[in-house]
Amino acid sequence: MRRVVLGKTGMEINRLGFGGIPIQRIDQKQAIETVVHAVERGVDFIDTARAYTTSEKRIGIALKESEKRVFIASKSQQRTADGIRSDIEKSLYDLQKDSLDLYQCHFVRDLDAYREITGRGGALEGLLKARDEGLIRHIGLTSHSLDVLRYAIDDGLFETLMVCYSYLEWAAEKAVIPNALAAHMGVIVMKTFSGGVIENARLAVKFGLAFEGTVLIPGVESKERFDENWEIFCGDATLGRKEMLEIENERRQFDKQFCRRCDYCLPCPEGISIQIVIGIRSMVKRMGRSILQSGWQKDVIEKARNCTQCGACLERCPYDLPIPELIKESVAWVEDQLE
Repeated sequence: MRRVVLGKTGMEINRLGFGGIPIQRIDQKQAIETVVHAVERGVDFIDTARAYTTSEKRIGIALKESEKRVFIASKSQQRTADGIRSDIEKSLYDLQKDSLDLYQCHFVRDLDAYREITGRGGALEGLLKARDEGLIRHIGLTSHSLDVLRYAIDDGLFETLMVCYSYLEWAAEKAVIPNALAAHMGVIVMKTFSGGVIENARLAVKFGLAFEGTVLIPGVESKERFDENWEIFCGDATLGRKEMLEIENERRQFDKQFCRRCDYCLPCPEGISIQIVIGIRSMVKRMGRSILQSGWQKDVIEKARNCTQCGACLERCPYDLPIPELIKESVAWVEDQLE
């Protein structure tokens, strides 16, 4: 079984972990059964977040049903020391733990946000204090921005990084992951399936495992989906020539449709969160349709309705995506879902 030491944390874990997003969109019984099943089969690293609604609470209940040692990571989008301290305490309560193995600054979108969390009174200050008090053991950061991740590697303030990496968004392969590993930082790979866009589990998991030293945390909502990933993980993960051709074909298919979440298209004159709007379908797939009616995503879509198709984003996109058209298609799709 493939195992790895997660950087400076010293945590030795299986390279296939469990992502806690999808279990919030199913009923509690199925969610708990799925987590217990994954742990009994060998998962020993679970990642969740305050933002994942019921995920922490369901994982907490599930882990009470198993005696196996599981490393738990959670995260918060709070940017201040007091804010993240409050979230740590809520995470401990929901997960029914006295301490957590890893706590991360969640979705650090740009360098301004990074400077906020690492500045005086920022979230990092709260994390360091919580670590000193034994509430958490290690500190990490998650971001979709390669610029933020590169900056964090140079700073050396965090023990782990969570980075997007799949065969549809592989820029981190050269820009981030090798440098992070060289700096003895733990690398946690999110979006193994590119937020649900990739449907071929065999290709997705094998591609992720090909980069040695990382941990993958694909989210699943059923025992069957988990077993599919786990069997691939336990088998021969070598990508053959035919599989590489399959990957190249899918890359060509999605080349002008898939947003890599780099945010180089921003700022939008209308204040539209472009990557969120373009990726709303995969977000609903992972989190459920309820986010369109009551989540913060509802406000994001409302702003997207104001797109003037000015073209400012087109000039900045390094992948030449037809962004205004993709925004229009996403808004229309949301309207269909709400009918």
